[in-house]
Amino acid sequence: MTAATALLLVGPLAGCDAAARALGGTAPSNSAGPSSGGGSARDAAQALVQLESIPVKGRAPKTGYTRDEFGPAWADTDHNGCDTRNDILARDLTGETFKPGTNNCVVATGTLADKYTGTTINFVRGQDTSSDVQIDHIVPLSDAWQKGAQQLTADQRKELANDPLNLMAADGTTNGAKGDKDAATWLPPNKAFRCEYVERQTAVKTKYSLWVTQAEHDAIAGILQNCQ
Repeated sequence: MTAATALLLVGPLAGCDAAARALGGTAPSNSAGPSSGGGSARDAAQALVQLESIPVKGRAPKTGYTRDEFGPAWADTDHNGCDTRNDILARDLTGETFKPGTNNCVVATGTLADKYTGTTINFVRGQDTSSDVQIDHIVPLSDAWQKGAQQLTADQRKELANDPLNLMAADGTTNGAKGDKDAATWLPPNKAFRCEYVERQTAVKTKYSLWVTQAEHDAIAGILQNCQ
């Protein structure tokens, strides 16, 4: 998938410059300080404005949540013939190769500059190796369910689960440790990515009319206020 295609899928979002860059695969700046990240001070300021427009409520019960509520996993929602997992692998990996006979859909190998850990991972598709690189939902689906997604239509939830803005290739072990935690209880170990991370969470929650808890709001605001 090209960056242009990804941007068309997401559509315009006010104050989401950093998120748009992320869709293009731009890595965080290496000059970022320990509490700053891929976004600029302008991006952080815009995200703060967005954050203040997001309702603050308590977490709703998880009752009724299943992955199936967000449609079949990795559906081809952009109708390009490739499933969403492989679209994101192709977007986020460099030097990727494809499984023969798949019309350049199934990613076979590639290199990931993992934003969560700041490390480099060599991806090799296989029964015992594919899980080394997983596709993370920046806003976990369980978290979304408990913060407004129950009120979305089935099609809207399917869009949320496959939206490139909300997806990123990531180290499998770190993604597993994140689980369905929000920004109040989990942040990327790589501090240089935290600004961009919460900017994208804010953009996703704005786009899909989700809410945040008070603790989550305060955690995101604290990070954004220190972004340089």
